[in-house]
Amino acid sequence: MSTTAPPDTTAAPSPERSSAGRAAIGVPVGLIVVLGSLQGLGPLSLDTYLPALPTIATELGASTSATQLTLTATLAGLGLGQLVFGPLSDALGRRRPLLVGLMLYVVASALCSVAPSIGVLTGLRFVQGFAGAAGMVTAMAVARDSSSGTTMARLFAALMLVTGVAPVAAPVIGGQLLLVTSWRGIFALLAGLGVLALIAASVRVPETLPVERRRRGGLGQTLRTFAHLLRDRSFVLPLVTLVLGCGGLFGYLAGSPFLLQDVHGLSPQAYSGVFAVNTVGLVVLSQVSGRIVHRTGPGVLLLAGTSIVAVGGLGLLAATVVGAGLIAVLPALFCVVSGMGLVFPNATALGLADHGATAGSASALLGLGQFAAGAAVAPLVGLGADASMSMAVVIALVTAASVVAALVATRPRAHLPH
Repeated sequence: MSTTAPPDTTAAPSPERSSAGRAAIGVPVGLIVVLGSLQGLGPLSLDTYLPALPTIATELGASTSATQLTLTATLAGLGLGQLVFGPLSDALGRRRPLLVGLMLYVVASALCSVAPSIGVLTGLRFVQGFAGAAGMVTAMAVARDSSSGTTMARLFAALMLVTGVAPVAAPVIGGQLLLVTSWRGIFALLAGLGVLALIAASVRVPETLPVERRRRGGLGQTLRTFAHLLRDRSFVLPLVTLVLGCGGLFGYLAGSPFLLQDVHGLSPQAYSGVFAVNTVGLVVLSQVSGRIVHRTGPGVLLLAGTSIVAVGGLGLLAATVVGAGLIAVLPALFCVVSGMGLVFPNATALGLADHGATAGSASALLGLGQFAAGAAVAPLVGLGADASMSMAVVIALVTAASVVAALVATRPRAHLPH
């Protein structure tokens, strides 16, 4: 059973804005930039400190696995935070939960910069992720409030153009900061960016959920909404596909700093360059998706994206088994990352298509699934005597499974209504 999406009567752009200030999809460009930036808080929190992971392990006297737990904690916080802030945004409106979450994000980021031990840093990273989730889930809900059908898929692709700047810039910024400061300076920067996001959200993000459409009923209603969504095939199948694809992506995030720096000898700056190139591929494919989705439908593009990701995962495994060098490893990693540019917007559009009235809760489950996959995968890629092989096996398995899930998810419907 699925919920019929309501007419697009909310979130009409302000009449005082000129058409020159709107994107082709009818949403003000300024709002797209702010929403994309809010979604970028998660990638910024995850990626900016990746070049510093080996340094953090050395300075705080922690093992590789213990250091990777700081990433796991952030992923767990991002997932749980969306589970909390999503329903809150359905009940209280979009703005209030967003602003509270951003204030907490600033405080947590500042405290991370003075963490005295790996245990304290891990706990604070959880809080940072939890708070950052408010921006991510609210951005998706506001986008759903403002669009429908293939227009929604195009809007999500436009958001990825803005959001994509974060993972491209984040490791580059982190790598360069390590030339002039320690990893602590990276978290101080994140606190400052949180302040900017708070100001931008206060000024530019409107309330897109009218009081009469807000959901009541407290925790009981929230749980019933989640249960309803998880029984809905049109939501669950895109969710599973997205989760499996993200498993490969987060396996890359957790393992690549050690694989490329410790095993293959790249510097933090060279690693950040590789990371940026991979993410550019993701952004480019997301924009290709936005331009052609009205002709192909999101289902076709979702299947194409998972296929690219799986080619990368299986290629990485083959390269690791035969002991190939960077000439084989780098193209495989590029496919694992760039293919997600087709997976993210189209899986999200399919999952939210029939759930306009519960967009916050549906967005929360989509986000929870992504980051729960990451929290589960991140520790696995560092296990065993040969971490490179562990990483390759995990990524190959989850990305191959994502193709199977996409085949099932797209069989009954390859197109959204216009």
